[in-house]
Amino acid sequence: MTQAEEPRAAPVVCEVGRRGRLLVAEPFFEFGVPLTLGRRGAGDIAEGDLVAVAPDGGGRGRVVGRLGRPDDVRAVLRGVAIEQGAAAPWPEAVEQEVAELGADPAEGVRVDLRDRVCFTVDPPDARDFDDAIGVERADGGFRLFVHIADVSARVPAGSALDAEAALRGCSVYLPGTVEPMLPERLSADLCSLRPDVDREAVTVVIAPDGAMTAYRTLIRSRSRLSYPQAERILAGDEHVAEDVEQALHDAAAVAERLRAERFAHGAAHIESREVEFELRDGRVAAAHESEESVAHELVEELMLLANRRVAELLSGARAPAIYRVHPSPDPVAVESLVERLAALEVPTPPQPELHTPAQAGAYAAAVAESVARYVASSGRGRAAFPPLVLRSLERARYDTQNLGHSGLAFPAYCHFTSPIRRYPDLVCHRALLAHLGQGPPAPADEDELARLAEASSRREREAALVERRGDDVCLAFLLEDVLFERGWDEPFTGEVVGLIEGAVFVRFGDVFQGMLPAGRLGGGERWELDRLGVYLAGLTTGARLRLGDEVRVRVRSIDRPRGRVLLNRA
Repeated sequence: MTQAEEPRAAPVVCEVGRRGRLLVAEPFFEFGVPLTLGRRGAGDIAEGDLVAVAPDGGGRGRVVGRLGRPDDVRAVLRGVAIEQGAAAPWPEAVEQEVAELGADPAEGVRVDLRDRVCFTVDPPDARDFDDAIGVERADGGFRLFVHIADVSARVPAGSALDAEAALRGCSVYLPGTVEPMLPERLSADLCSLRPDVDREAVTVVIAPDGAMTAYRTLIRSRSRLSYPQAERILAGDEHVAEDVEQALHDAAAVAERLRAERFAHGAAHIESREVEFELRDGRVAAAHESEESVAHELVEELMLLANRRVAELLSGARAPAIYRVHPSPDPVAVESLVERLAALEVPTPPQPELHTPAQAGAYAAAVAESVARYVASSGRGRAAFPPLVLRSLERARYDTQNLGHSGLAFPAYCHFTSPIRRYPDLVCHRALLAHLGQGPPAPADEDELARLAEASSRREREAALVERRGDDVCLAFLLEDVLFERGWDEPFTGEVVGLIEGAVFVRFGDVFQGMLPAGRLGGGERWELDRLGVYLAGLTTGARLRLGDEVRVRVRSIDRPRGRVLLNRA
């Protein structure tokens, strides 16, 4: 087991300017004192370049990398990753271990499943393939195979690779690129379940009667399907090899049943749509909200099942591991949520007595389902109300104790299916293989395991902030282009999605978001945030602007490096 270390100091991303004969580096993302580069610290760069600079002290700095030009969104995204510490160079010891890796599968006892049908289903631009699936008809039902990349075979505990993976915690996904937890030689090649090549896996098999087995395997994926392609196949609009096509349809049937059972047992249904981007020639060509699809739900349900069953096995065996836990919400928080929804005139189910977190969790799931139905039928609060529900729930985290997962309504849950991009999954692989006698004993240092769980939770939160900032930067780039074509004076119809004292946050143009200061709401009115935080009230007129309300806005200014948009009321 490798102790998670503290993050390393990151360079500062700067735009190169000139003061007299000297080149200086002016901080790009946040205001700061320019660093003098001089001749030795400048390297082969020019005025206007976007660069990463290591401060040398005394107001001087040294260029450690040229990123491109500040009007190239890919260069700016790379800068976001670098300055936030998500794109550190690989240590020399890691590079050495990677160089010594062989291309062929390592020697060892494995079950050869290369003749069995399996395939991957991922986003169109995916580069690392953690999981492959296969479904076989047997005994009047289906036998499900979930194959997960056997990263533990390539990353031994205690190695330099392992230490670096623990430090990074997870991969960071920015539009059009990824800053991987593992070097590309592993993440996109040796550990990636690419089609038509032999790959090492850990396979979880669920029999028709529900019995689970797991073992190390050798597999060969038959096909690499994208979500849109799988969707077309399921709709009968595209065809692939007959055995792959049949397995995909069978997998969809299994997933549909699993999804229905999960919600019937009280899982919370909270719709959260991510924004997907199309980058082209250094520009953001388009952005749109992702849509829930049968293909995506298919993969999600099968991975949820594998994660749950592995967690149940590890928990039952009291094996040292890291669980993904989601505590039931505080009854007071759920009562407060219902009060907010009532103030917004959003109907909710009758509230029972909430004496325990378990009761609060069950009622919160019912409220989430009710809100989803209301949004779908009324069209109101589509962007505002689901996040309001989500914020009332506890945050999922990693823990060495199995505390269950309230949001999924699972008594046990872990992250097992993505060891290429999440360190806790690698820990669970080692724990499972040790329990099965198919790997070295897993270290039982509970204090170290607890530190890893806490560090992984922290890294996950940090990665989410970096990814959100990358999205904001891309949206700012795109909005500038939209306004160039549309005209800055053209208004947008938006929805109030957030409120603070003195400002309103508005979602507009489907994907954009900006801040509208209360002082620019018009009429010279003074506005005050209500005690529940769901509307601004005019102190003179009594007018209200609530979460979910429609509002007309114009863009006042765009700060591309920070991804910030200021609005005026139209």
